[in-house]
Amino acid sequence: MLMRTDPFREMDRIVQQLSGTSGTWSKPSVMPMDAYRQGDTYVIAFDLPGVSTEAIDIDVERNMLTVKAERRPAGKSDTVQMELSERPLGVFSRQVMLADTLDTEHIEADYDAGVLTLRIPIAERAKPRKIAIGGESGHKQISG
Repeated sequence: MLMRTDPFREMDRIVQQLSGTSGTWSKPSVMPMDAYRQGDTYVIAFDLPGVSTEAIDIDVERNMLTVKAERRPAGKSDTVQMELSERPLGVFSRQVMLADTLDTEHIEADYDAGVLTLRIPIAERAKPRKIAIGGESGHKQISG
């Protein structure tokens, strides 16, 4: 159901993790995701801990799904001295090419416990259907 668009994107993500660089609007970091089919729905889950819903942007153009998010540093005062900072900050983005068999008009999005979950129904035309064979003329009818 998914088609990867950039085979080198995972390499960029690993290099960013090792170098400790944050994502920017011009070169965002990649967010981890899982994708699976659950019945007649395709589910994509993105890890975005610490990101507010207002900082998440979901867009679908044709069959290209784009998710962008930004995690900003927590407000700090002059009395706070940072000892360790390992949580990645900055801009995160992921583009996923969706198959034609998915109904992109009816995508549902939920955000809970730092996980953005998108549910995309399988299009009716992609579901299996029985083909009935007509009477003596042998014409076939599609039922579904």
